[in-house]
Amino acid sequence: MQESNLTVVTEFLLLGFQISQYLRIFLFCLFFSVYCFALSGNLLIIALVSTSKNLHTPMYFFISQLSISDILVITDIVLNMLHILLNNGGTITVIDCITQFFFLGSSEAFEGFLLAVMSYDRYVAICNPLRYSTIMTSGYCLILSIACWVFAFSILLIYIIKTAKLVFCGSNTIDHLFCDIVPLLELACSDTFIIQLEIYIIGFPFVFIPTIIIVMSYTYIVLSILRIPSSTGRQKAFSTCSSHLIVVSIFYWSIFSVYLIPTKGRTITMSKILSLLYTVFTPFINPIIYSLRNKDISKAIQDTMYKASFRHL
Repeated sequence: MQESNLTVVTEFLLLGFQISQYLRIFLFCLFFSVYCFALSGNLLIIALVSTSKNLHTPMYFFISQLSISDILVITDIVLNMLHILLNNGGTITVIDCITQFFFLGSSEAFEGFLLAVMSYDRYVAICNPLRYSTIMTSGYCLILSIACWVFAFSILLIYIIKTAKLVFCGSNTIDHLFCDIVPLLELACSDTFIIQLEIYIIGFPFVFIPTIIIVMSYTYIVLSILRIPSSTGRQKAFSTCSSHLIVVSIFYWSIFSVYLIPTKGRTITMSKILSLLYTVFTPFINPIIYSLRNKDISKAIQDTMYKASFRHL
């Protein structure tokens, strides 16, 4: 007991979707199918990039890193969500809740950094093609990828250390699908001003800087494409970055719709549905985009299936 006679909270109750049993069973089957497809699709991309010599290029290396991030996000969220749907709610310890937020936030931060790196890769490929192989070496790509992971986990670690020191008391109910920073801060009894200040001071630049890199890269890319005399050449140049541009649009649209668009007038159910955009929909749709819109990956899939079927003959 604290001086305020409030019991210290050691676990939270995640409500999930408070709906009928039939709808919960339907959502369980839906999310389980989406998870299996997203996991299979992203693992397939990682395997193809690792084994196919035609995909041993910087762009596909970064795509495989994106798939790793997507697997972390959807596994971190969906498995616990399935448990909540089956039981019409579920408890989670404070440590597990903070850990879930840490891996979710780190993976999302990494994806933002990686998308900026991928836009730079497309900029070098289109605007400076003669020097592409000397600039985007395998060692340099590995360093960029490691830097993205280190920055992402370091940023979230700052929030996690502060959040772990918070005292939670009173209500332990989180009317959400997973643990996020906003509901955690709302349930805290101790002062959260420093954490909220850090979110703006540290978080804003690390969202703003990748956005600026992406915008500037694609500005130069568009200008370079417009200078190409033939329409065939322009179409071919644009096709090399169209998949990445779609993924960037989906990622930022989903993140901004949850955290930047004013929540006034938004219902709790709508907030839950919007949160599924970047935790479930994005990891699900990314491998589809890169598989359907990328001839090299499509060809690698066909070659793999052909070799597999040939072995069984």
